[in-house]
Amino acid sequence: MATPVQPTFEEPRGAASGAPPIITFRGVNKAFGKNHIYENLDLDVYRGEVLTILGGSGMGKSVTLKMLIRLLEVDSGSVTAFGEEVTTMSGKQLLGLRRRIAMLFQGAALFDSLNVAQNIRYPLIEHNWGTRGEQDKRVTEVLEMVGMPGIEKLRPSELSGGMKKRVGLARSIAVQPEVILYDEPTTGLDPLNVRRINGLILRLQEQLGVTSVVVTHDMDSCMTVSDRIAFLYERRMSFVGTLAEAKAAEFPPLEEFLQGGRGTLDDDAAALLAEEGVNA
Repeated sequence: MATPVQPTFEEPRGAASGAPPIITFRGVNKAFGKNHIYENLDLDVYRGEVLTILGGSGMGKSVTLKMLIRLLEVDSGSVTAFGEEVTTMSGKQLLGLRRRIAMLFQGAALFDSLNVAQNIRYPLIEHNWGTRGEQDKRVTEVLEMVGMPGIEKLRPSELSGGMKKRVGLARSIAVQPEVILYDEPTTGLDPLNVRRINGLILRLQEQLGVTSVVVTHDMDSCMTVSDRIAFLYERRMSFVGTLAEAKAAEFPPLEEFLQGGRGTLDDDAAALLAEEGVNA
């Protein structure tokens, strides 16, 4: 087993203020039968950053997100969010957590029987968010945020893959979460829609001040949106650090993975923010 890399560079951006992480994984183990996904997983997420979990397909990156909001249970270890232990939360506490931490699923997970407005309103109803009039106003607001105004009455079957992702993102931000989890947000999309989704991640980060955790194996997206990356290798996060630290690290598995990246955070992120009308 490769020795985990410990970055020896300057303090990551999310931790620069000295504030503690808002999400932690400590000694987490998870297996499905004989298939061990994580062994002694440790990971910190800091307020306001975009942390990208990077790794090969089928390695279990999305499992991290699902354990955080208890869609999957850990086998052992600790997961904390906002200073509270997630693994022992009651149903009521868990509902509160899922209001503060929203997730955009890989396939958007829209309800086919509901139109766009009803899909977005669903979490608002679940969390007793406002009056019906306030909910309608919020639906309009979030659709405008993702660049898709006026489609409230369309059904998911009438939407393209990229449109579904954007509606799914609108639904995720409807309840004003503090953290957004993105599960393979660009998988299956054409280059134009990949660029749109990357731009939305950056724009929402700027406008809403949220913390984002992005799971992907898409190096262009990783290079464009990330403040830090966590590289999943051999059932643990074998490297965690900034993009600059990752590029300088002498860790062959990570070096090989990074060779697929073509974008740069400074150039691509600035261009996307400029397109969205946000000051970088």
